[in-house]
Amino acid sequence: MRSVRARAALGATVVVAIALAVAGLAVLLVLRANLTDQAGLQAEVAAREVAGQLALGVPYNRLEMGDEEDHPVQVTDEDGGVVAVSKDLEAISGTGTDRVTPAPSPAAATEDGDDDDDDDGTDSPDPARSEVSTDDPDFTNGTATVDGDRADYRFASVEATNAAGLTLTVHAGAPLAAEQQAVGSVRGAMLTGLPVVLLVVAGVTWLVTRRALRPVEGIRREMAAITASEDLSRRVPEPGSHDEIARLARTTNETLTALEASVERQRRFVADASHELRSPIASLRTQLEVGAAHPELLDVTGAVADTVRLQALAADLLLLARLDAGERPGTALLELGALVREEVSQRTGDRIPVTVSVAEEAAGLEVTGSRAQLARVVGNLLDNAERHARGAVAVAVRAEGGGVAVEVTDDGDGVPEEERERIFERFVRLDEARSRDEGGAGLGLALARDVAVRHGGRLTVTDAGERGARFVLWLPGAR
Repeated sequence: MRSVRARAALGATVVVAIALAVAGLAVLLVLRANLTDQAGLQAEVAAREVAGQLALGVPYNRLEMGDEEDHPVQVTDEDGGVVAVSKDLEAISGTGTDRVTPAPSPAAATEDGDDDDDDDGTDSPDPARSEVSTDDPDFTNGTATVDGDRADYRFASVEATNAAGLTLTVHAGAPLAAEQQAVGSVRGAMLTGLPVVLLVVAGVTWLVTRRALRPVEGIRREMAAITASEDLSRRVPEPGSHDEIARLARTTNETLTALEASVERQRRFVADASHELRSPIASLRTQLEVGAAHPELLDVTGAVADTVRLQALAADLLLLARLDAGERPGTALLELGALVREEVSQRTGDRIPVTVSVAEEAAGLEVTGSRAQLARVVGNLLDNAERHARGAVAVAVRAEGGGVAVEVTDDGDGVPEEERERIFERFVRLDEARSRDEGGAGLGLALARDVAVRHGGRLTVTDAGERGARFVLWLPGAR
């Protein structure tokens, strides 16, 4: 069953069926218990009426047993012998004995007044000894046949002591026909209505699920169209509701926007890289071709410079490709102040000397990352400062916000506020008229920010007072 609608409808139907079955069974059990208790109460009342007559000394053959059809009565003595039964009682079960024919007993003769106990010296009956038991009666279920009609009854058993001290047990029944009829009617109604209810539940669930999933189908179709057309500018329809499906559509569109930006960035990167690589390769080829034809005209210095530039550009492109592929930074512990001093000490060909200052609180502070990548960031920031400075470049290392900040400042023209984010884009050079040899390919700052972000830090640019630019690299301290 691959359809979500079908699974939802089936699941809802099964759950409702189980719930209705459990609820219906509980209702039937409670109804049966209540009606059985009512029948038991009626049987107890009938039994106590007969027991009261026995306690008052009413002879067995003169007992008034009410409606014998509704309340069949059987009276037994201590030995289980039957001493009295209601009229027309032909058979009985569930009372302890199935006999319905009274047997003669001495007590019956005494109560009828046929013998005189004073003549043989026996004790005369003592009315004070007669009583009806106040204990809760015993209840049983059984059957009785009255005047040819057999039915189920609820029997109550009540004990009574007559004036002669004989303990008798009165078994009186109340019919269970009303209970059986009511339970049967309710059960029949439930069995008839249950399929109808389940069909309604299944149909409603199917329709509601279909309506709820209709936007999902629209999203799927649009995504399939986008995949087929490769047009990432298209967007899936967003329903007007504020439910999970609407949030799914918005998230899908946000993902498409990010994917479109990523693909566009990749295309632009490939195009710009091809453009940047074309110039040094063409220049190097020209020089080599000229040198091959006229060895005396070979510009070895220029060829070496083009080769170095091509090598640096290839290294930058390779590092950016690794970063885009999700390469994780290293886990080495690095003292950023020492790293900055080492990088500055190796820059012997700078046109402007670089001054370095490391705050006391920053000395010894370590960060976690790749030494080569962080060294490249510091080098790129110094290259940018050397390229734009008029006469001063300074590097300061200090502790800041639970990490280490490296501040590179120059006294050049600075960066316009509206361009301070754009300069971190790849292949961006603010001075487009500047020659490529002097200005580079526009990858240094983009690479520096990517490395900083992947190390959990940030790279920003602000004004350096009245003149120049201040680049601040912040990295979190090692834990």
